[in-house]
Amino acid sequence: MLTIILLASASVKLLLPIVGAVVLCAAVTPAASADPGFDRGMAVTVASFEAPDAATKAFTYDPALVPVGAKAMVMAVPARESTKVLLSVHGLVPNRTYGAHAHQRPCGTAAADSGAHHQHVVDPNQPSVDPAYANPNNEIWLDFTTDHRGWAVVKTAVPWRFADRRAGSVVVHAQKTSTEAGKAGTAGPRVACATVKF
Repeated sequence: MLTIILLASASVKLLLPIVGAVVLCAAVTPAASADPGFDRGMAVTVASFEAPDAATKAFTYDPALVPVGAKAMVMAVPARESTKVLLSVHGLVPNRTYGAHAHQRPCGTAAADSGAHHQHVVDPNQPSVDPAYANPNNEIWLDFTTDHRGWAVVKTAVPWRFADRRAGSVVVHAQKTSTEAGKAGTAGPRVACATVKF
């Protein structure tokens, strides 16, 4: 049975456009729970972006691109052999494309605190710009384009589950993610970060 908890009116407005996606993601949970190797359930972060000196879960490093008070929801759902991740944002610059990826560590007051991209198979050469490692199957990419209201919803699925190494955040970047050799995975400056307990 799926239970939806209404967190607050602002959160409800954020959740409404993605209820269908939530139901689809949650539907995999019972099957995953039956797997003896399954040890972590759905992870959900709902937060408002704040300035680094005031933030606890969601940090904006460029208020012109991610205004203070903009909101984000991140949901990660493990299945038997995959992980589904959904990102919803609200209150960003309208009609603009951003890059977004899961990063290694939680957010901090400095944009670099979240570390590099989380990679399922780690590139021995860091920083990783080799498309054999920096790609949307080995990393979690969540690039999105906002609508005229500054809203966007994006989801992805990767063919693996987290084990002992887990991502700690989703970082929003100023540009669309590059895929070309020598630049793969890069997406410009880090403009915001949401801590997620994957």
